[in-house]
Amino acid sequence: MKHICRALLAGVGLLALTGGAMAQGKVSDDVVKIGLLLDMTGPYADSGGPGSVLAARMAIEDFGGTVLGKPIEIIYADHQNKPDIASARAREWFDTGKVDAITDVAASATAIAVVDVGKAKNKPVLIAAAAGGSSRLTNEDCSPISIHWTYNTQTLAKVAANAITKTGGDSWFFVSADYTFGHSLEQDTAALVKAAGGKVMGAVRHPLGTADFSSYILQAQASKAKVIGLANSGSDTVNAVKAAHEFGVVAAGQSIAGLLMYISDVHALGLETTQGMLYADGFYWDRNDETRAWAKRFFERHKRMPTAAQAGEYSAVMHYLKAVQAAGTDSTDEVMAKMREMPVNDIFAKDGKVRADGAMVHPMYLVQVKKPSESKYPWDYLTIKQEVSAEEAFQPLSESRCSLVKK
Repeated sequence: MKHICRALLAGVGLLALTGGAMAQGKVSDDVVKIGLLLDMTGPYADSGGPGSVLAARMAIEDFGGTVLGKPIEIIYADHQNKPDIASARAREWFDTGKVDAITDVAASATAIAVVDVGKAKNKPVLIAAAAGGSSRLTNEDCSPISIHWTYNTQTLAKVAANAITKTGGDSWFFVSADYTFGHSLEQDTAALVKAAGGKVMGAVRHPLGTADFSSYILQAQASKAKVIGLANSGSDTVNAVKAAHEFGVVAAGQSIAGLLMYISDVHALGLETTQGMLYADGFYWDRNDETRAWAKRFFERHKRMPTAAQAGEYSAVMHYLKAVQAAGTDSTDEVMAKMREMPVNDIFAKDGKVRADGAMVHPMYLVQVKKPSESKYPWDYLTIKQEVSAEEAFQPLSESRCSLVKK
């Protein structure tokens, strides 16, 4: 009888050990490591940069610091907005750095380069970035390992350009960044302006990181277009709006459409300069009690309110960790399947969904910058004019050019 009891106890102990191992799951290298490739010092540093690193850290902290019984680590590097640097660092991280997933990636050209590496290495790439918004990433350059999180150029155009064109802004001239993101944003917006009955009167393109926008704004003024569309982002948008203000563009009757703006841009420019501007956004810190509580925690550590890119970074990392937990492994195929299967529910999105084309679809917001007299407290900058459903904001799958979409 004693032998039987000992055998039973031994069996229970073995079950406990194996059950514990099953609960912990299978984690490569005994750590889940997430790498952020981003712009830390260039034109997208304010809207992403150090704030995105903080947002990722907050997601790990809020998740509990471990997953499947293993520690979670993050590393980050500045890719300087150069695709060759981004792809080289991604390859190094995946080959020798034990990185399980890369996120942020900051710009469209660098995002496409990193997605190419991710496909070759079968590793996840989560694009939750400032100016990483080209619609190519969920069309021609879609992949089974990448998810486009915060917005894309089509959603920005559909939400903002439609509203502006339908309220009388029916002639446009574009000042566009001369790289993948700027080209995509200009093209997507121009198509929607024309579809809404408007006309495009021309465009001029500028290099990334332009300081003096005088010649570009003068060309836009000379076009006599009702709307000057800024198909750029970050410090380029800030410098373009400053130049337009100096040349009295709005006072002379034209309006400025920042096709990708962040609350950090409004803060840098001030309400006096930006009042009345309409733009599309994926997140506003003052939307509800939950976003306010999270944003205030973020502010305590960053001394600035979060942008949509930074809130999207938090959401992408949190959802990735939930998927690892649910899959019981950090193996790419299983994790990507869970990310597509599970809804996204957090401070950024409610009932968001990762589609077959890699787009994480969620509501978008048409916002308007307040007048100085309307702002009642620090960072009280925006009024949400309209919540646009995911179905309205994102390209229908029936129009997708992604090879993963079955039609």
